Amino acid sequence: MEEKKIDVNTIIGFVLIFGILLFMFWQNQPTAEELEAKKAEQEQVEAKAKEQEKVEKVTPAPATLNLNDSTAIANYKSTIGAFGFTKATEGTTVLENDVVYMEISNKGGEITEVKMKNFNTYDSIPVYLIKDGNASFALNFTTTDNRILTTKDLFFEPSLSENNGVKTLSMKAKVSENQFLEYTYEMKSDEYLVDFAIRSQGLSNVINSTKPINLDWKLKAIRHSKSIQYSNRYTRLTYNHDDGTISKLSESSDFDEETETDVKWLSYRQHFFSSILASDTHFESAQLSSKNLVTEESHTQGFMKEYETQAPLKLNGGELAYTMNWYYGPTDVKVLAQYKELGIEDSIPFGWGIFGMINRYVFTPLFTFLSGFAPAGIAIIIMTILVRLAMSPVTYKSYLSQAKMKVLKPEIAEINEKYKDNAMKRQQETMKLNNKAGVSPLSGCIPALIQMPIFYALFMFFPTSFALRQKPFLWADDLASYDTIAQLPFTIPIYGDHVSLFPILASIAIFFYMMMTTGQNMTQQPGMPNMKFIMYLSPLFMLVFFNGFASGLSLYYFISNLITIFIMLAIKHFILDDAKIHAQIQENKLKPKKENKFQKKMREMMEQAEEQKKLGKKK
Repeated sequence: MEEKKIDVNTIIGFVLIFGILLFMFWQNQPTAEELEAKKAEQEQVEAKAKEQEKVEKVTPAPATLNLNDSTAIANYKSTIGAFGFTKATEGTTVLENDVVYMEISNKGGEITEVKMKNFNTYDSIPVYLIKDGNASFALNFTTTDNRILTTKDLFFEPSLSENNGVKTLSMKAKVSENQFLEYTYEMKSDEYLVDFAIRSQGLSNVINSTKPINLDWKLKAIRHSKSIQYSNRYTRLTYNHDDGTISKLSESSDFDEETETDVKWLSYRQHFFSSILASDTHFESAQLSSKNLVTEESHTQGFMKEYETQAPLKLNGGELAYTMNWYYGPTDVKVLAQYKELGIEDSIPFGWGIFGMINRYVFTPLFTFLSGFAPAGIAIIIMTILVRLAMSPVTYKSYLSQAKMKVLKPEIAEINEKYKDNAMKRQQETMKLNNKAGVSPLSGCIPALIQMPIFYALFMFFPTSFALRQKPFLWADDLASYDTIAQLPFTIPIYGDHVSLFPILASIAIFFYMMMTTGQNMTQQPGMPNMKFIMYLSPLFMLVFFNGFASGLSLYYFISNLITIFIMLAIKHFILDDAKIHAQIQENKLKPKKENKFQKKMREMMEQAEEQKKLGKKK
């Protein structure tokens, strides 16, 4: 049997391996600094464990927590949230009905998404009023140890229930079961209005009652329409005072800011959609601001204006108790009129004074009735015919005055030639002729002034009428926006980057109308404006400035001027007779004409001026 012997090389190998392991172990030993750091880390872990143990003892009875003890607050905060408010899970709760979809976040208890279920934007995507952080709502308050807290950092615990079709969402930021800040959202079926309440319970030892609680509401208005410049013109912050007066921030300034008192409701209008906050307890004061985000070069920008409201809330017995309403929906008179007790229908820009009354109580109900059985474009044409027929007596008076001036035109030309070097005498003799003939050059202007309220009311009606939104007619796909027959590869200042046909047709109709009304009386009279200049200016104004306006407005002016031309042709050929008018004027000349007080005063002033002129020449 062979004897086993230990190999020397094996022994040497084991020794070397052992030596290498010893060397590596020695090399990897921690330094004194590392040992000290490890010791400190271990002590920190042990301290946290002790703090956790203290907190676990405090947590079951948060009401006994001494908020003046900063150490206790720090220990409590690490587990159950800032200054006693418990932590909750991240997430959102959906609140929806058949018309609106909302998401309310657990963090902050605020609305983080609002979608209109029945409306799309110009590019066929759902209309969102709140999305991707464009809005925020928070209460900022001071704690009893003078630290600032915002509800945006608090976690709210949701509880959703439904009773008889009414969905109620309670969001509570809790200190305990009996101590909390609560937001309550109540949504009814098929309504855009959401009841909203803010209340606190048992937080008098958390909230510093000597410092104001500030409500802070922000929103960036999302673009929904094709023309951002046009839509931005009607995107505006509107608010209602306790006395019922409606005020607005500027729609065109880069930045506008106001501090108001007794504010009943606030409307962040986004042209055809609005975000409105109304409060039963009116805000004693509110700092409002509106920042314009649109520049002249903007064509694809997603936001138009940035709004913000800051308003202090009052404590009642050391607690909050406010009943409010959120309205997220269309700026539609039919919808907003359902909430007359809130008065939010006044947020629609009908116009001011008599113009707004005509728009609100005549054109809006009339168009609503007509569009109930006819397409929007046809309803505009019918409404135009009715308006022009109602104004036909005024048109008749205007044309009769122009016909009389036409008959007197040769005699006026003679006076102008006879007294071409004496302007005062020329004007005096012209007035005498008009007075004898029973003609007033201003009588043609009076019908135009009478029509001005109609003109302005319609100017406000078409851009703001929700009933016209996305209603097509002929080549126009949206009567509340501009029509396009050609897209330009460049932008023309004021005119735009497209060509609209309805303004072109309206301009042509206005030109022919001006030819009929001013062309027959083109002789320039002393003191009268240059009618030839006005004849060319009006169609040019329509062509350039209305290129980006609502096509429904241009359609109205086109049809209106066509009808007016036909009415004037009918008056000229079938009603008025130039020979009879001339005979009547000659008869009027023979009758003694009594001057009224104004005419007498004017004649005396002109005679005095003539006498002074003669005296000056003699001297």
